[in-house]
Amino acid sequence: MKKVFSAVIILFLFTGAMAQDIPYARHLVDTLASPSFWGRGYTNNGMLKASIFLADQFQKLGLQPMKGESYFQKFTYPVNTFPGKMEVSINGKKLIPGEDYIISAESKSVKSYGELEQRDSVTFFDRENRVFFVLKDKLTWECAPAVEEYTLILLDKKRVTKKPQGYSINVESSFVKKFNAVNICATVKGTAVPDSFIVFTGHYDHLGGMGTETYFPGANDNASGVALCMNLAKYYAKNPSRYSIAFILFSGEEPGLIGSKYFTEHPLIDMKKIRFLLNNDIAGTGEDGITIVNSTVFVEEFNAMRRINDSKGYLKTLAQRGKAAISDHYFFTEAGVPSFFFFTMGGIQAYHDVYDKAETLPLNKHEELFKLLVEFTSALTD
Repeated sequence: MKKVFSAVIILFLFTGAMAQDIPYARHLVDTLASPSFWGRGYTNNGMLKASIFLADQFQKLGLQPMKGESYFQKFTYPVNTFPGKMEVSINGKKLIPGEDYIISAESKSVKSYGELEQRDSVTFFDRENRVFFVLKDKLTWECAPAVEEYTLILLDKKRVTKKPQGYSINVESSFVKKFNAVNICATVKGTAVPDSFIVFTGHYDHLGGMGTETYFPGANDNASGVALCMNLAKYYAKNPSRYSIAFILFSGEEPGLIGSKYFTEHPLIDMKKIRFLLNNDIAGTGEDGITIVNSTVFVEEFNAMRRINDSKGYLKTLAQRGKAAISDHYFFTEAGVPSFFFFTMGGIQAYHDVYDKAETLPLNKHEELFKLLVEFTSALTD
């Protein structure tokens, strides 16, 4: 009876220690998706502010820089930005940026007005000024590493219901040949095998702002994943694993996985010593479970994760998917590092738009996902 009682107490203590700090996660999402960080992108120093804030969090939690004395791994890349004017009118009506329209990310600056020709049922253009308008079912924004010799405006056909005829436009783009960015890299030293690593990753950059009044909050993509990484960092700082636990928060994901590619080409740890990498990108919902990219590649590890989930009932589904070059795990996998990329399913559908806000993000399966990852890490390192 005494042994049974002791086992129950140990299980209770372990489960309590594993509990995720949901208020901390909420604070991080609220902060990262706030106007102060301006979409963690390329104007108003949004990405810079986010990197300083997150490095400070690592320091406060007691993690060490991955190499040297700085948490930052610096690099540069080209990007087209929109720091100034963002004014568009159709048929004499001023449109709302982000809601009525978005500007395609490769667009050049232009100030013009006139009548539009019609190419087809959704495309209208001013041939002389190389201005194009296209009606879309849904508006989603991207980043572009170059600027082209045209300006393309995407219109929400649900909001712009009259045929575009007359227009005026005044938008300012600014191409940055070498935008300064950083990956944020930290570690918790292992207690038994410190030269081997479990790595948790997620990108902290997002799309930034479009003009001076509109920004893309990026709460689910990927403030939620950063919050999960930070909660794991908080846990492992207090409960070190047998293996070292590393954390990499990437920038440059949105323009094409630039930060993670740079890390694999300039690694701060021996990538041959990485036992497994777990990349999370969109972790704010989960009522329908998660999808795991590479789960058909690393079958043994997937089966281990599925056994844990089946026994505890953390998530409704662990959906399998093969290789895909859609997030920051990809270049690690290509370099021979065993990796999963997972994202939550169900709930809100806001993505790469102005509606991906902190106040509408439920974080309803954050704690269950946290526990699954901690138990999976324990299974890998025992």
